Amino acid sequence: MSFTFEPARTRVVFGRGTAASVRAEAERLGATKALLIARHGGDRVAAELGPLLAARFTGATMHTPVEVTERALTLLREHGADCVVSVGGGSSTGLSKALSVRANVPQIILPTTYAGSEVTPVLGETASGLKKTRRDAAVQPDTVIYDVDLTLDLPLDITVTSALNALAHAVTARGNENPLIDAIATKAIKGVLHALAGNPSTVDARTELLRSAWLAGTCLASVPMGLHHKLAHVLGGSFGLPHAATHTALLSHTAPADLAERVHNAATRFGAATSLRELGMAESDLSRAAEIAEHPDALRVLTNAWHDAPAG
Repeated sequence: MSFTFEPARTRVVFGRGTAASVRAEAERLGATKALLIARHGGDRVAAELGPLLAARFTGATMHTPVEVTERALTLLREHGADCVVSVGGGSSTGLSKALSVRANVPQIILPTTYAGSEVTPVLGETASGLKKTRRDAAVQPDTVIYDVDLTLDLPLDITVTSALNALAHAVTARGNENPLIDAIATKAIKGVLHALAGNPSTVDARTELLRSAWLAGTCLASVPMGLHHKLAHVLGGSFGLPHAATHTALLSHTAPADLAERVHNAATRFGAATSLRELGMAESDLSRAAEIAEHPDALRVLTNAWHDAPAG
């Protein structure tokens, strides 16, 4: 056994009603003017920021296109913002990271889905049809405020695919030589599958999913990306497939045998797509996607995932 472990620097605030702490958290970081990245759920956080709110950007999109980042960066500079506050899913978080590292300002993330990227030093950006990923401590958010109340109105279909996105992070990390990471990943997997086995819309289930997403994201921050995430980034950045739904369609074809069937059953129970074909991927594009991924098993996994065929 051999491993290196460096704990993340992100401060985590977890509970119900914790969005009320956003102004105090911003002031703790020395912020005087905040750029708010938010669409749905942003009004409440805007009110909590009060006089610290300098401007609001509502144009975050999937896979963090650099042209969108440049528009938001212009707004940040025009208003002299010295902090970024993001409310939303992976799209908002990705934009926050891209802005923070470019403007050298702190960032506070309030997740409304189970993306998990809010606790990773990973940033994926799309330019000219290609999504490139960087791992850099400079993009790690300063504070994450997990407020279960912000997830209560998340539609069921997005809840399920987002939860399976989180599950993919934990699956990647399970079995890691670092016993702490392995234990966290195992706990996250158990939590997601338990919440999806019942009614994921209850407060208890939402709490378990949000907690598990934090654990899963923490795992992902400590392990290298595997084939699953490489394929998800290629399919999103180069072919425009929706991020969480793509993770869901891929996962039963990339997960270990003891989990693959449980993942597939959880997805089909709620009507989530379990094939790339259902997401609109053309079969003729599979070879090109495999070439971009540059992995010897890419075409086989993509073909299975397109047909929704068992592995092997």
